[in-house]
Amino acid sequence: MSDLKQLAKPNPDITDYEWDVTPPSVKFLLEHLQKLVQQKQKTVEDLQVENQWLHNRLDLELDRPNQAHTPSPPEIILWATIGLILTIGGTFVQAYTINAPWSWGGGIKIQTLGVSYQIGAVLLTGCLGGKNAALLSQVVYVILGLTWLPIFERGGGWEYLQQPTFGYILGFVFGAWLCGFYAYQSLARLNSLALSCLIGFMVIHLTGITYLTVLHLLTNLDGNQSLWQGILTYSIYPLPGQIAVVCAVSLIALVMRKLMFS
Repeated sequence: MSDLKQLAKPNPDITDYEWDVTPPSVKFLLEHLQKLVQQKQKTVEDLQVENQWLHNRLDLELDRPNQAHTPSPPEIILWATIGLILTIGGTFVQAYTINAPWSWGGGIKIQTLGVSYQIGAVLLTGCLGGKNAALLSQVVYVILGLTWLPIFERGGGWEYLQQPTFGYILGFVFGAWLCGFYAYQSLARLNSLALSCLIGFMVIHLTGITYLTVLHLLTNLDGNQSLWQGILTYSIYPLPGQIAVVCAVSLIALVMRKLMFS
């Protein structure tokens, strides 16, 4: 048993005389009660820590429905493969649309947009597979086109570096990553997906125009074609058709994201 005479007074208002004449049994009881209070305080502190941990976990669970799905490594590989196939296929498939509804009196007609589905495939991969899958698919596409397969619009091989359109292909890498990055910053909504596609689309053209400028300064761009003519040919003239493809991709991506991650 502890030395009860040396036991500290439980209350400073108690005088030394009062404490000295306090019966030992009372002092023992006070000591026991003090230990109980300390144990209870420790229990309360532990419960507060546990309560805070549970509160944080609950906040995470409540916020999870508002967070976008994060693709797993197998999903990244799958979407990178799909994206590569779509990009190769989209390079050689022309985009078509139907005539406006107010002109259906003469029948529904199919007309070309003057562009391929290539950019649409790049952006769709970013919207569905995320930044890593989109980046991987386009890196592989560029490597295969430069070293092995004629999968670019005008063929392939290292000599394609001198083509004025290679800058746009190089822009697929950056545009796809940015599109995938912004597409998964929030839940799938039409405005967010459209913005993601627009950012990727702009980066592709900015990269293409930059490459076009450098190529023009170094090689005079095919000899006779001026820089402005190159920009008109590869960025301005295809713009309406490509924007239509981007709008279609945004809608398709929204529907597929809702189906996959609902």
